[in-house]
Amino acid sequence: MKLRFLGKNSQVGDCPTLYATDRDTYLVQGWKIFANDLLMQLTLSQGETAVEVPTELCEHLGKDGLPSGKFKRLEGPLMALTPGGTYVVQGRAVTDPEPLAQMSTPDYESVVEVSKAAIIALLEEPRGADLQRRAQPAL
Repeated sequence: MKLRFLGKNSQVGDCPTLYATDRDTYLVQGWKIFANDLLMQLTLSQGETAVEVPTELCEHLGKDGLPSGKFKRLEGPLMALTPGGTYVVQGRAVTDPEPLAQMSTPDYESVVEVSKAAIIALLEEPRGADLQRRAQPAL
């Protein structure tokens, strides 16, 4: 897997980082989630994990030709906007040594892979069935 660095939001040390891949996916390097209340809200399939990243990290999507504005939807793979102003991103846990060797990932961080199509969908205005789901009262 070939990686293209899109950006990070710190000049010092390792921090959440965004990469584009040659597989029409993104690798999102972020903080491991240890908060039980947050973990209980997630439904993770086998082989998946979630990471927490600052919302500003997504501004680097513009370097891959995507709108770098705010997400218009909060649904898979972007699972939550936390009270602290961070996103929780869920995806396939990256364990392949080849891409991991191209990154510097400290013990308190992990890497998830998400499809470019899923990210693009989150940047689009909701329509059709999405708007109907929003209009229905929560139970």
